[in-house]
Amino acid sequence: MIDQSLLFLFPAAMAFAAAMDMLTMTIPNRISLVLIASFFVAAYFAGLSGHQVLMHLATGAVVLAAGFALFAARVFGGGDAKLLAASSLWIGFEHLFDYVYLIAVFGGFLAFAILIGRKFFPEGSLRAPKWVLRLQSRESGIPYGLAITASALFIYPSTDFFRGLAF
Repeated sequence: MIDQSLLFLFPAAMAFAAAMDMLTMTIPNRISLVLIASFFVAAYFAGLSGHQVLMHLATGAVVLAAGFALFAARVFGGGDAKLLAASSLWIGFEHLFDYVYLIAVFGGFLAFAILIGRKFFPEGSLRAPKWVLRLQSRESGIPYGLAITASALFIYPSTDFFRGLAF
């Protein structure tokens, strides 16, 4: 029963991160902390070996370093970098390149859609909720948490965690 619950924890946390990023343009640290803490519990119940756990930890560390480099270059937000690293723990090295590729693809579509929306609906032209107006603003960034989440949910069913917890 616990392993079945853990199966849905990752998608639920990622969906919450995407919603928060879209609505507030921030990803709370507690989401990344929940993903990191639950990683160890899920690894145990999924039956991952010590070597597999170390590979997942190394993947997370490398992605965290790359994420902070992107943050320093003002390409990514800090929350995006932390979410990407925490989710990479769950994705693992085996699927990391597919994960990053899909983030770029989904992120490109997302950026294109937001830029088109900004062109056809200039700032101040709509009566809409605050979060829509924030996306409409040219000074606002792109909520990359959406692309990170879409990619994670696409890759997750083929990970060691999913196979270990679902079957």
